[in-house]
Amino acid sequence: MALFGTLETLKSQIYGSKFEKAFAYIEKLQDKNSNEYKSLLNTKIGECNKIVLDENCFVLEQTYITKDKEDCLFESHKKYIDIQYMFEGDEIMEVENVNNLLIETAYKEDLDYAKHAQSKNSSILKIKQNELAIFYPNDAHMPCIKIDDNKKIIKAVFKISVNN
Repeated sequence: MALFGTLETLKSQIYGSKFEKAFAYIEKLQDKNSNEYKSLLNTKIGECNKIVLDENCFVLEQTYITKDKEDCLFESHKKYIDIQYMFEGDEIMEVENVNNLLIETAYKEDLDYAKHAQSKNSSILKIKQNELAIFYPNDAHMPCIKIDDNKKIIKAVFKISVNN
């Protein structure tokens, strides 16, 4: 089941070491004096930088412009749990059980990625700056949706192995 909120809220709800590296990195992203903060802040639109935190966790630092909902699709993963941390901006993310969606692009194991058609029954999350959403393999999710206007988003997407 997807979870969302502030780092402090989610840390109080999640137990175990699986998320420790990602949560520690998010704390660095919230420190304006850290190298991690400065690096992500300087990410250019269209860039996506991969940083390996350990053998079970990596982060994709990215900057993009939000899109109209019609231009988005649901995505799902089997090998990794997604933590999507909103560094700057806000967007809508929709979530739906993967079993309730039609497949648009079959699962590609090398990319750990499948695309799914939109749904009229999905749940809608509004993720604001300094909030995060955690999506498990059964949580197909559709990020990048504009709220009112298309705007710049800076985000860190953590990938945590389900098998660690």
